[in-house]
Amino acid sequence: MLTPDEKAKELGIDLAAYPGLVNLAPASRSGNTIYVSGHVSVGTKGKLGQDVTLEQGQAGARICAVQLLQAVYTLTGTLNNLRCVKVLGAVNCTPDYLDSHLVINGASQLFWDILGKDTNGYHARSALGFASLPNGFAVEVEAIFEVIGEA
Repeated sequence: MLTPDEKAKELGIDLAAYPGLVNLAPASRSGNTIYVSGHVSVGTKGKLGQDVTLEQGQAGARICAVQLLQAVYTLTGTLNNLRCVKVLGAVNCTPDYLDSHLVINGASQLFWDILGKDTNGYHARSALGFASLPNGFAVEVEAIFEVIGEA
């Protein structure tokens, strides 16, 4: 059975290749809790329900999730012994768009694939539609993780 670090590598994710954030901490640790700043869908801008498809939105949410895991990795050096507790997804969308929850599945799916859908990747989640997001990005996701062992 592969560890989360090995699963990430198998999926082609370089955890150490984190681009960083300019004006704030990418993640902050308090005891065994890691709060990860919102990360945006780099490469995917626009509005769901207008000029961004559901599939593009899901891919954007996955990009956010990759960055979240990379940000955690900068603090822990590993994804092993990590549990995803809470995910908040923001979707830049038209007022009548009803599928924000499906967009954020792109992030949740990655956490499930790496940490386990029925174990450490199983998380509480909110998916909300917004009139706009910073710089016109289509998706922004933040998360809370728990360190459940030595990391």
